[in-house]
Amino acid sequence: WQEINLGFHPIKWFPDAGPCAQAMGFPGQDPFGIGTKTYRKTGTARCPSLLWVLDIPGLSPKGVVIMQLFRTVKDLKDFVRTAKKEGKTIGLVPTMGALHEGHASLIKAAAKENDVVIVSDFVNPTQFGPSEDYDAYPRKLAADEKVAEAAGATAIFAPSPAEMYPHKDMTWVEVTGNITKVLCGRTRPIHFRGVATVCTKLFNLSQADRAYFGLKDAQQTEVLRRMVEDLFMNVELRIMPIVRESDGLAKSSRNVYLSPEERKAALILSRSLKHAKEAFAAGERDPRKLVDQVTAEIRTEPMSNIDYVELYGMPGLTEVTGPIDGRVLLAVAVKFGTTRLIEIGRASCRE
Repeated sequence: WQEINLGFHPIKWFPDAGPCAQAMGFPGQDPFGIGTKTYRKTGTARCPSLLWVLDIPGLSPKGVVIMQLFRTVKDLKDFVRTAKKEGKTIGLVPTMGALHEGHASLIKAAAKENDVVIVSDFVNPTQFGPSEDYDAYPRKLAADEKVAEAAGATAIFAPSPAEMYPHKDMTWVEVTGNITKVLCGRTRPIHFRGVATVCTKLFNLSQADRAYFGLKDAQQTEVLRRMVEDLFMNVELRIMPIVRESDGLAKSSRNVYLSPEERKAALILSRSLKHAKEAFAAGERDPRKLVDQVTAEIRTEPMSNIDYVELYGMPGLTEVTGPIDGRVLLAVAVKFGTTRLIEIGRASCRE
């Protein structure tokens, strides 16, 4: 890469930009004049941070991506205003950073369905309790930029806590009822208030047409569905499949905390849920028996410390008091050492 200055802000321009642009039928001397045939042109030279990446067969592979980094609410709002004025659709991928293949799959899905993809990279302090791992949570913005860029992101929004929460006395968004009191809500009472508040801010700032979340955080997605429905928000929630390691462990930013022994032990989660789904497929409809089966199997792993193993009806995390007749979620949260992992299994009598 070589850095040049077009009179606005420094950018990094791949040396083959001119020939690549001319080969595509665009002005070789003006990288910001490139529209692109395999991606979308976004922003202008006045944007605070621009990275121009080329992928052309014979020179580099195929397409042109301009990815921008925004650190302030004002810069993101200016970017969104321009995109909306140009009639572009916007996809939002909310994350707390430490991006992995699971996040990349969400970004790729958003890139297929939208003109612009905004990835938020923000460790949200309001969803952590006082004894939780906020300070230790991994922060890897430089690495995250590479993952997001490769997956097709248009922009990353990485604000500071003060930027997102400018007032000491804050406005909160809170979803009430059983949906936030069971599962993680039982031991993390402020968690979903923080999630709902930060997602409301991100939905408002991005004016997203669609927002992308992973199925593994099933309770979170149910809470956000309720919030979007109750507050008549103009955003479609797109819930995408779980991405797993080759050995079956669900991708999670917290996996980096696991020792090799703990990581191996954690495979009991996906294995026990798989066995429960097999029992369900064989005709077991008693929710208590399925919960007991998973609990007993997890307890065979000496390194496991169970927080919960529970089954609820879907949608809405409703109590299941009799034989299963409909869609259900079987969710577990288990600690291995100091690392708390969650896993889910789904089943339906109507599949």
